[in-house]
Amino acid sequence: MDVLLVKMSSLGDIVHTLPAVQDAVALGINVHWVVEEGYVPLVDRVRGISSVIPAAFRRWRRTPGRSMKEFVAFLRELQSKRYDSLIDAQGLIKSAFVATRANAADRVGFDRATARESLASFAYGRQFHIPIDAHAIDRLRDLFAYSLDYLRPSTPPRFGLDVAAEPCSTLVLLHGTTWRTKLWPEVFWIQIAELAVTNGLEPVLMWGTKEEQARAIRVAEQVDGARVIDRTTLTEATNVLASAAGVIGVDSGLAHLSSALGRPTVMVFGPTDAGLTGCRGPSATNLSPSIDCAPCRSRHCRKVSLTDTTFPPCFATVTPERAWRAFEALR
Repeated sequence: MDVLLVKMSSLGDIVHTLPAVQDAVALGINVHWVVEEGYVPLVDRVRGISSVIPAAFRRWRRTPGRSMKEFVAFLRELQSKRYDSLIDAQGLIKSAFVATRANAADRVGFDRATARESLASFAYGRQFHIPIDAHAIDRLRDLFAYSLDYLRPSTPPRFGLDVAAEPCSTLVLLHGTTWRTKLWPEVFWIQIAELAVTNGLEPVLMWGTKEEQARAIRVAEQVDGARVIDRTTLTEATNVLASAAGVIGVDSGLAHLSSALGRPTVMVFGPTDAGLTGCRGPSATNLSPSIDCAPCRSRHCRKVSLTDTTFPPCFATVTPERAWRAFEALR
């Protein structure tokens, strides 16, 4: 059976999809994956994937005139193979458009009440109600099981990432994230880096934007033994995480990837909900605040107007000492 999976982004969402893919692959189902071009190197390392179809919607939107020929070629590739079923695991209008263009006998996705964008559900011949208050990994495993008519395994999630790495004594600090309200206070990163050095580990700071680079440099300047590494590709970042002694990070795609790689991973939560998107893996834990307003799931803190020297009050209960104790318990 050939199944076309549409899950194009983002990194955390792709990681959350891997256990569902592994459930299907274990049953002999051939999974073909449509994914944004930047994530192809990761999907290529997923055990059992039959083929990968790169999309480039992010780039195509920036240069629509120059990208038309490439976009047409993408549509032709969607039509070039007949699939027994298509699963839109993203539930967006964009992914639903891809679903309607593909050559598939059966199109499946979330129903109107549970798709991320309700209009997307009209693209599917079969729709399933997957409660939105469940963890993302469970929702996707259920969607696959219902779509492909098998009993969802009760086993812990398997991610199927084939990444070989030599272990080292680094503690990778993932301080970057897309929401300002998800940023752990800079002083906390300094303190956790100091704890790492005191306990014989080398704190390594990764970054992806100029703002993150500047923060990483400021932290490293305060802690002898801390190191800022050069900006990495996704493949290089995966290798760095796979070889680390451990990872402490905020709610971000790279932290999810770390837990999927089986590294001891502590994910620090503030406004977002660990029950919905917390990291899972054989050696991972989530730290959530103990404050009435959390999780608010908001990009804007209602308690304080954030500046460079303030942070959401929910993080006051998610201290470096607490994060370090959680990390030590995983080692």
